Amino acid sequence: MESITLVLLRRPTDPPVLPEDEQDRIQQAHLAFLDSRRKEGVMGAAGPFRDHDDETLRGLCLYRVGIEDARRHAAEDPAVRAGILTAEPITWWFREGEVRLA
Repeated sequence: MESITLVLLRRPTDPPVLPEDEQDRIQQAHLAFLDSRRKEGVMGAAGPFRDHDDETLRGLCLYRVGIEDARRHAAEDPAVRAGILTAEPITWWFREGEVRLA
């Protein structure tokens, strides 16, 4: 068996109310953060969700590190630090070779 650490990104029930320009700045910093983790080889993939019923569920990050390291990285995400998103790390196990990340 192999495992990947998944981090579910959720919108909290009481996110901070921020001016639009601040929200835009945080979103750009969030995307830059994800790109930097990809370049470092820490993250295999990340992206938003669409077409689902849970409005709190915003996106998913697949980390190539254990859960404690993923938790630490996710806590550094500017959107998480700003309280716009929460990070929920979980370990996902699957058969060896079933999932390949570039």
